[in-house]
Amino acid sequence: MEVILTQDVDKVGAYNEVIKVRSGYARNFLIPKGLALVANDGNKKMIADKVKHHLAKQEKAMAEFRAVAEQLNNAVITVGAKTGTSGKIFGAVTNLQVADAIKKQKGFEVDRKKIHFSEDIKNLGTYAATIQLHKDVSVSINVEVVGE
Repeated sequence: MEVILTQDVDKVGAYNEVIKVRSGYARNFLIPKGLALVANDGNKKMIADKVKHHLAKQEKAMAEFRAVAEQLNNAVITVGAKTGTSGKIFGAVTNLQVADAIKKQKGFEVDRKKIHFSEDIKNLGTYAATIQLHKDVSVSINVEVVGE
């Protein structure tokens, strides 16, 4: 029996894939749990339209990510931190502080979980950071830590 998977199923197939499985497995497990649809002409056409719409949406998002990456590429983001007399900051500069600084200085909303530092920021100076905007789009920025 041919079915169209509505979710990724381990050791069976991926989302929107048309696969051939035993009819009992499809009728008793995949279809009742909402993991698959019967692969008739109407469902195949619906999935094809859904895939086309998804690809167009994904291409538009990729264009936006590339535009943001172009503007952020090698940008210098200034982050203020409280320091002691030796220039060592209290605590460390976090990716949340960098995300807020990017929003204030560049006007872009960046998820803090996507910002990665090459080393911990515990002193004043300039540090390199990488922002993973999408699995295919990443950008390097410089984070300048100054005392407040």
